[in-house]
Amino acid sequence: MEFKATNGGGLLAALILAACSSHPEPIVDTKGVDMSLYEADLAECSAYSDQIRTEEGVAKGAAGGTVIGAATGAISGDAGKGAGYGSILGATRSGLDADRDKQHVVKNCMRGRGYKVLN
Repeated sequence: MEFKATNGGGLLAALILAACSSHPEPIVDTKGVDMSLYEADLAECSAYSDQIRTEEGVAKGAAGGTVIGAATGAISGDAGKGAGYGSILGATRSGLDADRDKQHVVKNCMRGRGYKVLN
């Protein structure tokens, strides 16, 4: 099934993802912290978060959203349109979930290294 985004739907999904991932780094109380060590720890913790496969989750979310959207659209008389909207919503939701998971990995890693993470 091919989907063509109408009215900027794909762009909207990308903008939503970008907005929600605008502050991926943890906010840390830096009083008494060696900033060069902090930067090294942050880089290592961020590398761990790269193990979360965002692209695969987005693809699966889009596929699931397409099926649900098509079924819902069929009820209202436009399965194609429903599939398109479902695909956008499924991909966006999965992307947001993956971004949230990556942020949790980084924050938990930093906490494990003794930093006071404020967010």
